[in-house]
Parts: sequence; C-alpha cells; structure tokens
Amino acid sequence: MERTRPVPLLDRRGILKGAALAAVPYMLLPETRAGAQTRAVDYPPAEWQPATPSNYTASSRPKTYAVDRVVIHVTQTTYAQALSVFRDPKKRVSAHYVVRSADGHVAQCVRESDVAWHAGNWDHNTRSIGIEHEGWVDRPAYLTDALYERSARLTASVCDRYGIPKARAHVIGHHEVPGTDHTDPGPNWDWVRYLRLVNVA
Repeated sequence: MERTRPVPLLDRRGILKGAALAAVPYMLLPETRAGAQTRAVDYPPAEWQPATPSNYTASSRPKTYAVDRVVIHVTQTTYAQALSVFRDPKKRVSAHYVVRSADGHVAQCVRESDVAWHAGNWDHNTRSIGIEHEGWVDRPAYLTDALYERSARLTASVCDRYGIPKARAHVIGHHEVPGTDHTDPGPNWDWVRYLRLVNVA
C-alpha cells in the first residue's frame, strides 16, 4: 500500500478565507422556516388531498382556458367519502376543492391550473373552479355557519385571483350547468347569504 503524502496545514487566515468562500452561496439564499415544505395548494388555508390523475385533465389554465366562474356543489355524501371517490380511478369525477361541514376545513384535490371533472359539461369544466360542500341537498343542518364562511373566503380568493365578478352570474350552482341532471346545491342553499359573504371576504 502506498503512503499518502502529508497534507500541508493551513494557517488561520487560509481557514477563514475558505470558510467565507464556502458560506457565500448560502448567505445569498432566502432563510427557510422550520418545517417549511413546498406549497402544493393554490389556496393557502387548504390541505392538499390529491385526486387520482385518472379523474381530471392536466392543463395549464388560465393559459389554455380562461377561468370565469365558480361552480357550487353539494357532495351527497360525507367529506371523507368525497375525498375517497376522487382518489378512485374508476369514478371519473373530481372537484378542485371540498369543504367540510362541521368546521369549514378546505381540502384541495385538483390544482386550479388543471381541469377537474365536476360539472358534467366539458365547456363548464374548462372554464370553472368546482367547489364541493359536504352534505345532502335535503339536509340543511349540513349547511353550517363555518361551511358558508370558509367556502365564501375560498370563492372570494378564486374570484380575486382570476378577475371573476363576485356575482350570481359567475358563481353558479351545479344545477345551472347546461345539460346537467343534478339539483345541487339544492333549495336549502342560501345564495343571498353566500354572495354577501363572498363580497365581504
């Protein structure tokens, strides 16, 4: 085995100079917060709960399609079951967001740049953000204050980011999508209250 040559010792100045040069790139980087992660959501208060890619169309909206409306849905099932449906590749359905009844917690399932399959009408899918709300159209107890308030903040954020008027013509129910056979959000959905909350959010 060949002996290695001894490495010459650096003086104090050389060590400090080397350390300073090594530190320069790190000093130029922005400081990171403890536990920080790459943001996966478009709406910061939301939790990322991704739908399977089999249940939406990858896109680059608004470059590929202009976004000019929000479609309001009611799940006709529980929050957890709605998320499970969006993860099932056999279901062929998704929405951008799901709002939980009890506390208004928001899950994002599809990126806003992608086309969620929520409206049952391709044109409306391409131009809208779909928001599901936990509950049933004939059970008004699911339409809690927390659900209305958190959903309204989400809708206001979407409208602000895409320049969508915060008006009934642009914030519509699933039942208003041409060709649909759905009735949600149903007769118990308080549109006057909801649009007022959207406009003050």
